[in-house]
Amino acid sequence: MNMSQNNYNEQSYALSGPSPKTDKRITPIRGDLADISLAGKLFAPHYAVPQLRICVTSATMVRAAPDHLAQGASSLSYGEEFAVLDISGDWAWGYCKHDDYLGYVPTAHLAIITEEMPKPTHIVTSVSSMIYTQPKGSATSIVQLPMGAKICITGDEEDGFLPCAQGYMPASHLSLISDMDVDPVALARRLINVPYCWGGRSGFAIDCSGLVQLCFGMNGKNLPRDSDMQEAFVGRQLDDRNQLRVGDLVFFNGHVGIMADKDNIIHANSYHMNVTIEPLSIVAQRFASEDGPAITSMKRI
Repeated sequence: MNMSQNNYNEQSYALSGPSPKTDKRITPIRGDLADISLAGKLFAPHYAVPQLRICVTSATMVRAAPDHLAQGASSLSYGEEFAVLDISGDWAWGYCKHDDYLGYVPTAHLAIITEEMPKPTHIVTSVSSMIYTQPKGSATSIVQLPMGAKICITGDEEDGFLPCAQGYMPASHLSLISDMDVDPVALARRLINVPYCWGGRSGFAIDCSGLVQLCFGMNGKNLPRDSDMQEAFVGRQLDDRNQLRVGDLVFFNGHVGIMADKDNIIHANSYHMNVTIEPLSIVAQRFASEDGPAITSMKRI
């Protein structure tokens, strides 16, 4: 069933003047349908009111097309929200609530958010964690969750574990969502050796801008999804490489990393195919070309 057929807004809207330029990655419109928020701004045959859903699998790719072999555009972790505009077959089309990034997600990986559903209270801050049947390390593990996953804790700590609806999680692997102030560089260091994956943004697999977005997001700073967006819209420009310090962002053509100290950078990259820490000078040499400088900008969040 096509969800949007029951979710269309039948009100008429008038447009005047040329349509504004938009970024297709974060503007919820396609040939047949658009988010109701764009009514009167961009033309579409139909407009839909988004239906909020939550990711109920450990992590899932947000894909560029409704196909398991389609390019991964981003990813959702357990407990993150997705605004659904259309359901066709086994796929939902919509956008991630935390950054408005568009794509397709398997409907089986999403659940409708109801008023009765408890809201997540904690976030996984270790590279990954497990849910166990009992509050002890020797208990049976039920599911693995990546860094960035959100979970509702239902009671008090018991023997170093916190209870949730599915079982128990190590308290040391979690932080309160309402009190997130984790050092982004410390988080990035924890992710060293995590596999590189285009579109990834969790402790399971991650790309360069996903690393930046995840680590700074868990420090309470909401950054855009892609490196060009991060370079254009966040931070204060630095003019000299000698100004660089821990936590600064360094941008290359289509790439970004976080300074681990004044000389070394942490980045998820396809050269090593994982999250790596290495000298900035070496990375700059790798990106050097005759078309322009290796480093396109340096910014401080």
